[in-house]
Amino acid sequence: MSTASTQRGAALALLATIVLWAYSWVVMKQVLAYAGPFDFAALRYLLGAAVLFAALLLTRQPLRPPPLAPTILIGLCQTAAFQGLEQWALVGGGAGHVALLAYTMPFWAVLLAWLILGERPTRRHWLGIALAAIGLVCIIEPWRGLGNAASTVLAIAGGVAWAGGTVLSKRLFRRHAVSALALTAWQMLAGGVALGILAMAMPQRSIEWSGAFVAGLAYSVLMASSLAWWLWSIVLRRLPTTVASVGSLGVPIVGVLLAWAILHEEPRPMEWLGIAFVLLGLCAVSGVRLPRR
Repeated sequence: MSTASTQRGAALALLATIVLWAYSWVVMKQVLAYAGPFDFAALRYLLGAAVLFAALLLTRQPLRPPPLAPTILIGLCQTAAFQGLEQWALVGGGAGHVALLAYTMPFWAVLLAWLILGERPTRRHWLGIALAAIGLVCIIEPWRGLGNAASTVLAIAGGVAWAGGTVLSKRLFRRHAVSALALTAWQMLAGGVALGILAMAMPQRSIEWSGAFVAGLAYSVLMASSLAWWLWSIVLRRLPTTVASVGSLGVPIVGVLLAWAILHEEPRPMEWLGIAFVLLGLCAVSGVRLPRR
C-alpha cells in the first residue's frame, strides 16, 4: 500500500473516531442517571475488551499479548485513568464542557512526545498548538472562576493520563511489530480490570438496568470503546503523534454541538470564540490553507 493511501486511510479512521467519541460524551452523561461513574466505566471496558478478543478470534489473529509491561501501563493510563477521571468529572460537569477540558490532551502529548520520542514540533505545529491553547483558555474562562473546580481538575487530569497513554502506544509501535487490534484489546482489559477494582472500592448508586442504560452501554461498548479505540490505534501507528493528538480536538467541538442539541447545554459566547480558535489551530497543524484567488 502506498504512503498516500496509508495516510488517507488514517485520516478516514481519525474522522470516524471523532464522530464516535463526540457522541459518546452525551451518552456518558446520560447513563449517570442509571449508574455510578466507575460501575459504568468498568462495565464499558471489560465488555469492550471481550468484543475485541472475539474479533481477534474471528480474524484468526493470535491472542498472545503484546509486551506485557508497556501494555499494562498503556491500559492504566489510556483506559483506567482517562476514562475513570472523565466519567467522574461528568458527575458535576456538563458533557460539552468536560469533553473540551479533556482535550487539553494534545498539549501534554506534544510535550511528552518531544521528551520521550524525540518528535520535535515544527513551526506550523507550534502555531496550531498556540491557537488551540488560546481557544481552550476562552472555553475555560478562568477569570470567571472554574465553576465546579473538582470537575475541572478531574477532566484536565484525565487529559494528561490520555496523553501518557498516547505517547506510550506510539513508542510501543516503534519498538515492536504489534497488532493494533491486539494492543487495543489487551490494554483495554488491563484498564477494565483496574476500573473494576476501583468500582468495588468506591461507594456508588446501584445500577438501574433500564432500556436506556442498556442502550447507552451497548453504544459505549461496541462503538465508542471497541471500534473507536481500534481506529485510534491505527491513527497512532500511521500518523505523527502531534498531528493525531491535535487532530483529535475535533471531538470536543462536535461534542459541544451534540450536547447543545441533545442535552440543551448551550455554549456561552466565549466558548464559541474558543471553538473558533481551536478550529484555526486544527487547520494550522494539518497544513490546510485558505484558497487564493
